[in-house]
Amino acid sequence: MYIRSARSKPADSKNMYIFKQMLIRVCSSALLFFDQQQRAKNRMSEKACCHGPGYATPLDAMRSGPREKLLYTVTIQPNLDEPHGDYLSTIDVDPDSPTYCQIIHRTFSNRKGNELHHSGWNACSSCYYVDKNAKSVPKRNRLILPSLNSDFIYVLDVATDPRKPEIIKTIDGDVLKSHNVTAPHTTHCLANGNIMISVMGDAQGYAKGDFILFDSDFNCVGTWTKGDRKALCGYDFWYQPYYDVMVSSEWGAPNKFRRGWKEEDLDDKTQYGFRLNFYKWSTQTLYQTVDLGLEGAAPLEVRFMHDPKRPDGYVGCGLNAKVFYFKKRTNSDEFDVKKVIDIPNKLVDTGSGTASEMGGMISDIIISLDDRFLYVNCWRHGDLRQYDITKPDEPKLISRVWLGGAICSDLPNVIVKEDKELTERPPPRYIKGRRLEGGPQMMQLSLDGKRLYVSSSLYSPWDKQFYPSMVSAGGHVCLIDIDVVNGGMTLNEDFFVDFGKEPYGPSLPHEMRYPGGDCTSDIWLANDS
Repeated sequence: MYIRSARSKPADSKNMYIFKQMLIRVCSSALLFFDQQQRAKNRMSEKACCHGPGYATPLDAMRSGPREKLLYTVTIQPNLDEPHGDYLSTIDVDPDSPTYCQIIHRTFSNRKGNELHHSGWNACSSCYYVDKNAKSVPKRNRLILPSLNSDFIYVLDVATDPRKPEIIKTIDGDVLKSHNVTAPHTTHCLANGNIMISVMGDAQGYAKGDFILFDSDFNCVGTWTKGDRKALCGYDFWYQPYYDVMVSSEWGAPNKFRRGWKEEDLDDKTQYGFRLNFYKWSTQTLYQTVDLGLEGAAPLEVRFMHDPKRPDGYVGCGLNAKVFYFKKRTNSDEFDVKKVIDIPNKLVDTGSGTASEMGGMISDIIISLDDRFLYVNCWRHGDLRQYDITKPDEPKLISRVWLGGAICSDLPNVIVKEDKELTERPPPRYIKGRRLEGGPQMMQLSLDGKRLYVSSSLYSPWDKQFYPSMVSAGGHVCLIDIDVVNGGMTLNEDFFVDFGKEPYGPSLPHEMRYPGGDCTSDIWLANDS
């Protein structure tokens, strides 16, 4: 196209003027567009350089998080005379790997009597948003393993070689005792870089609900709770800063649970757990305690919903297999709590000639990252359940699988006198020719919600009391495939990790973690920006 000169005839001059104005607008728009794109890229680069570990939101983790390839599994040595002691097993869960479904490394504590139990990270998704002026950006590179019995805490480097974690620091149990706390349990990282661990006892082993803090270099800072009001017992906890709240649960006194279970333990409610405790996050003070009664004895794993702007969650109560739902009241800091899942006890004679009530023993619950499904285990009864929690105060049971338990039909001395759910005893479960001893215990859900890993050991003194056959044969980890569209669970017959032939004798797998975070270690903070 030729552009006419200014000396053209008047009509053409008018057209040329209009054309030039249009051309200027197009060029200006193009320049503005490219400038905006560059600014956006610069902002993204600026944010990217200041992002900590994990994911921006739970749904981001669910949709874009990678498939897990390693499974760090806390493993207990039940033989207390074996000097290598408890250890962290690294399991290959990459289906494309030649060592899939195998333990590829063992990081031994080389100390007897620890009772490793739960684990947690030095940094997680709560550290995702970092101020651009921060001197450093947190990294998820340390796994913390507290010991229930020895009070030792082990810090492992999982970044140098993720397939071969290495202990880089050991915190002596006397460090906790110097602050009059013992029996460390749940570990959560905090957005300020500190690490917080719940504790269950005082220095003498009596019940005490509190938390111990460590800085990013794992130096002990002291206890967390302020004020005169303290929780009677401790166990698990979860925080939700958007509502300035933290919730904790209760098990019992170390002096009691360390020796095994006794029915009379429930007689002293100051030494055994029945309560949920709600704290003001900003002031670190306990402001509300809810007694769940006998039905709620031993409230163990507690979870807020993953959505950081939701003020509700669940707690699984172990002994009598109940799940309670808690929700913050509108225009109030107080929480309402109600029972929403009631799994009836069974009347069972286990060989003594006398029938007694057997509770399901809910020792773990887990919520999918989209807050759609709740998974509940029954370690004694032997089943694992999936609930639709679209209506959170009305969970709907949609699937159930059997993974062993104490009432299997092949157990000769067991007589079920009354069962309000089943008309016949479930058959034993075998995978790759191996009978599943024990019951479904700790669970870990993949980020996309499609795979649920399940271990078998609860706590070795209790394993020896309730499932001595599992202690002799060794525990296991199995895999449940999840239908995330319609709901439903199917046992994966091709996946089985056997802990019966370990280098130093049969061992017991408990809690599991992925290197990149998971559904029970990561907590998200609301980001209104």
